Amino acid sequence: MPEYAPLELPENPKLAGNITHFARALRRAGLPIGTGRVMDAITAVTKAGFTEKRDFYWTLHACFVSKPEHRAVFAQIFRLYWRDPRYLEHMMAAMLPAVRGVQEDRSAQAAEKRAAEALLDGAGDDIDLPEMEEGGTEIEIDASLTMSAEEQLKTLDFEQMSTDEMAQAKAMLSRMALPVDPMPTRRTRAAGMGRVDPARTLRAAMRQGGDMRDLKWKTPRARYPNLVALCDISGSMSQYSRVVLHFLHAVANAKGAGWARVHAFTFGTRLTNITRHLDHRDVDAALKAAGAEAQDWEGGTRIGSCLEAFNKQWSRRVLGQGAVVLLITDGLDRDDPDALARQMERLHLSASRVIWINPLLRWEDFAPRARGIAAMLPHVDSFRAGHSIASIEELAQVISRRDDVGDRDRLLGML
Repeated sequence: MPEYAPLELPENPKLAGNITHFARALRRAGLPIGTGRVMDAITAVTKAGFTEKRDFYWTLHACFVSKPEHRAVFAQIFRLYWRDPRYLEHMMAAMLPAVRGVQEDRSAQAAEKRAAEALLDGAGDDIDLPEMEEGGTEIEIDASLTMSAEEQLKTLDFEQMSTDEMAQAKAMLSRMALPVDPMPTRRTRAAGMGRVDPARTLRAAMRQGGDMRDLKWKTPRARYPNLVALCDISGSMSQYSRVVLHFLHAVANAKGAGWARVHAFTFGTRLTNITRHLDHRDVDAALKAAGAEAQDWEGGTRIGSCLEAFNKQWSRRVLGQGAVVLLITDGLDRDDPDALARQMERLHLSASRVIWINPLLRWEDFAPRARGIAAMLPHVDSFRAGHSIASIEELAQVISRRDDVGDRDRLLGML
């Protein structure tokens, strides 16, 4: 065990208590923070000072954040706890119905609900809710026809889920299936009915002295295609890709799911093959190994360059025999749109179907204004949303329908 130097408290003892409470909120939100890190943070702030908010932020960030996926949670809890003077009202609006607390005209930002849950955990007794005035009208709500908790969870955006809701969502996704219909091939197998098999019929007749008594039949042999997933793990897509990879792990390890093989690749600024990590039966171990190999989590986005690497190195290996490609990205790219369009066209020609899953489609006023989206859209077979459990269920229902285009044609009309 490491030994820590004696703790020197700052002149204002309340600061140490506030940092301790802040660390406790981070721990409730899922960050692995122990007593040693709290002591280090107090000591670091004492030595570095905090005349600038930026210095104070990065001092605590260096002490408490050890993984890329913790950055968004830390940023939201820091904003609510240290920087926003109305942080309690923000938290109340994120956690409580409008009839009980403060109602805001904006939706919760990334990880904000999770941060509010962590800060409000155990603090319910200290919050004064507005009481009903005497003589006021009492409102009774009939909830018999409202959605169940599970149905509400299905429609909730992955980015806005709390820690508990995300755990429930992952449990639901682990029980879901992604069925696919088998494809007929030129190879045949013996059958009771179908087409006449001349070779087997003649061989049977020769065993009977040339007397052709019975006809032998054959039918096309069916096989299942490969599923190839290309997951964008840049900063704007990391949360969605983690959930999709959790679902793909369940599909890859489900018995009788139908897919011949499930291949998974991540890309941000470079392409990484994480297929072998999906073979781990334990989903946490699988995703931990995948995250350790993909070094560009929550980085930039170079879709065109990564697709070029995939087309040159992997397309002939994994896209043969009618493979279906799931492209999970928001399409916000920094590369040349013409080069991106060429690589998308090559990918489309190599695969049986290309299905683009874009979380931005959850917005009603979404339009293909970004150059990357406009370059990619003509080269996909289907364009669908992928921001919630309900959208994943819709994908499972239509993935075998070759006539399904999702919102592709509607958005192509806007170009």
